Amino acid sequence: MQIEQLQINEINNLYQVSSVEVGQHFYWQIGDFQVHAQVLITSLVVIALLVTLPATTTGNLQAIPKGMQNFIEYVLESIRDSTRTQMGEEEYRSWVPFIGTMFPSIFVSNWSGALLPWRIIQLPHGELAAPTNDINTTVALALLTSAAYFYAGFHKRGFSYFGKYIQPTPILLPINILEDLTKPLSLSFRLFGNILADELVVAVSVSLVPLIVPVPTMLLGSFTSAIQALIFATLAAAYIGESMEGHH
Repeated sequence: MQIEQLQINEINNLYQVSSVEVGQHFYWQIGDFQVHAQVLITSLVVIALLVTLPATTTGNLQAIPKGMQNFIEYVLESIRDSTRTQMGEEEYRSWVPFIGTMFPSIFVSNWSGALLPWRIIQLPHGELAAPTNDINTTVALALLTSAAYFYAGFHKRGFSYFGKYIQPTPILLPINILEDLTKPLSLSFRLFGNILADELVVAVSVSLVPLIVPVPTMLLGSFTSAIQALIFATLAAAYIGESMEGHH
C-alpha cells in the first residue's frame, strides 16, 4: 500500500509540474477548446495590417510607381531576388508566394511588439505582445516551413527524395533524420528567443529608467526584429531549395 501511495504521489507531482506556466495568460473558450487570446488578438491585428496596406496602395497601379506603390514593389522584388538566390532560376517562381507571405508576416509581427503600445490595453490576465513572442506561433511557422520543405522535395524527386537519408552511407541514416528534425527546432527557438529577449530587455529598461535610455534599446530591437524576419525567410527558402537539389 505504501508503494502504491508513493507512486500516486509521484504521478500527482508530475502532473503539477506539467501544468506550470510562465506568467499569466488570457484565454477564450471556443466550444471545447481554449484559445490563447493574447496571441489571437495581436495576430488578427497583424493580418489586418498586411491585408490593408497592399489593398489601399495598389488599387490604382501606375506604370511609373511612386509613393507606397514603389515601396510595395521594392519589397516584392527583394523577396523575389532572395528566393531566386536560394532556389535557383528554374524553381523559385512557384515559391515566391510562400516566402513572400512568410517574410512580411514575421516582419510585421516582430515590429508590432517593438512599435505598437500593446501594454496600454488592459486584459484580465497577462498582456498583449508580439505574436512571435509566443512559442506556439514560431513553432507553427517552423512546421509550415518543414511541410513545404518535404513537399518540395517529394514533388520534384518522388520517392527518390528519401534516398538522401542513406547518402553517402546508410550508417548516417539516424544523423540525416535528426538533421531534418532539428531544422524546425532551430527556426522556432531562434525567432522566439530573440523576440522574447528583446521585449524583456525593453521592459526592464523602461522599468528602471523610463526616459531616454530605453529609446536606443527599442531602436536596436526594431533592427534585430527585421534581421530575424530576414533570417527566417532566407533559411526557409534555402531549406526548400536544398530539398529540390538533385532533380533531373
